[in-house]
Amino acid sequence: MNIPSSEVKIASQSGKELGDYYMPMSSGVAELRISRELHDAEMAVDDALLKQSALLATLIKARRDTGVDPFTGHEALLRLSKSQHTLLTAGGELARVHSSLLKVQQEHMGYEACPKNVPMGHLEDKAAA
Repeated sequence: MNIPSSEVKIASQSGKELGDYYMPMSSGVAELRISRELHDAEMAVDDALLKQSALLATLIKARRDTGVDPFTGHEALLRLSKSQHTLLTAGGELARVHSSLLKVQQEHMGYEACPKNVPMGHLEDKAAA
């Protein structure tokens, strides 16, 4: 049976199921998973910004190329711009999360600097988590 590594069923000696319990992670596994998931979250924000930027460009080009009134879709463009601002703010908050987690790592596991020019979560030794 293939049970997710973070969840196991615990049974008593009589075989009666005691319920769902979570298997604790080692510090090393927790560090690797957090690193990978933080990187994924950072990349997701960037991906969303790129997709929204492409949409913005397409909307403006379509408006111009189809010859409709210059203010057609203006409200949608403003909302998209606001959405991009929200994503940029979210990216800033993720940077603060990253900084806070580095402090936690230093306090509890010893400091390990983020490697330069290597995306978080993509080091060879992190693949095992």
